[in-house]
Amino acid sequence: MGTLLGFIIWLLIGALIGWLASIVMKTDAQQGPLLNIIVGIVGALIGGFVFQFLGIGGSNINSDSFSLWSLFVSFVGALILLAIVNLVRRGSVR
Repeated sequence: MGTLLGFIIWLLIGALIGWLASIVMKTDAQQGPLLNIIVGIVGALIGGFVFQFLGIGGSNINSDSFSLWSLFVSFVGALILLAIVNLVRRGSVR
């Protein structure tokens, strides 16, 4: 039962992060709940890689630790992901 609850919380946090990033990047009207979840989770992976590469430390929501830092890393990764998508689709970050 604990694993299922952890999975549901992971999806909800991913949706929240994806939604907040889409508001900042002004893509909220184009995304639904499923894309918000995907953006949040994939953004967390990207944020973890970027912060590890910079030597800052990249704990994110996809790892076992849950903190404000992991939410921040995941949010920054989601912003990076949406900026890349906007750049590819429109030719500008916005």
